[in-house]
Amino acid sequence: MKVLIIEDNRQLAESIHGYLSRESYVCEHGFTFNEAMDKLAAFSYDSIILDIMLPDGDGIQLLKQIKEKKIQSTVLIISAKNALDDKINGLELGADDYLTKPFHLSELHARLKAIQRRKNFNNDQLVQFKEISLNTQTFEAKVNEMTLELTKKEFDLLLYFLTNKNRILSRQSIAEHLWGDYVDNLDNFDFVYQHVKNLRKKITQADGKDYIGTVYGVGYKFNTNL
Repeated sequence: MKVLIIEDNRQLAESIHGYLSRESYVCEHGFTFNEAMDKLAAFSYDSIILDIMLPDGDGIQLLKQIKEKKIQSTVLIISAKNALDDKINGLELGADDYLTKPFHLSELHARLKAIQRRKNFNNDQLVQFKEISLNTQTFEAKVNEMTLELTKKEFDLLLYFLTNKNRILSRQSIAEHLWGDYVDNLDNFDFVYQHVKNLRKKITQADGKDYIGTVYGVGYKFNTNL
């Protein structure tokens, strides 16, 4: 899962980044209102961790921008403010949850997982398509009830395909979703080809259909009409 941490306290932001990275999240920072807006304009995120108090703007105003631009990320507000009106205002504007500082990083992680499950999978941790099933809690993937030996990136890649069925996904969008803006300085995205190749091989070896089609010169598409 790809997360944008919008928090001007660099020590806290680094702590969140380190904890979530160890849980195999792809994390990026936005330390200011303007930096966060630039990130949101350039990249897509599964979840946004949003502080209300920013040095150059109001997190609530940023939340309004997120909703007006129809950005589909889940939003978890974090703030030292414990005022009831801030919490109600944020939730009414479309935030998915609210966490008051100080908090345990394990609770932050649990909240992120809970709101992501509610949004994407309607509280069901099992994502299923025909003979393919993924358990987003245990990171177990099966084809025809046979467990696949997938790396974490391969699991995330398959989940990305399943949540974007019949959509053309460029190599760049796949790289950015799985590795974040660390790919900015790369000359090419050839490594995506190898990950897709390995995933397709493991699915077909378990007698699954090869749903992942190559769109030459662009990227890939998970075809459901096979």
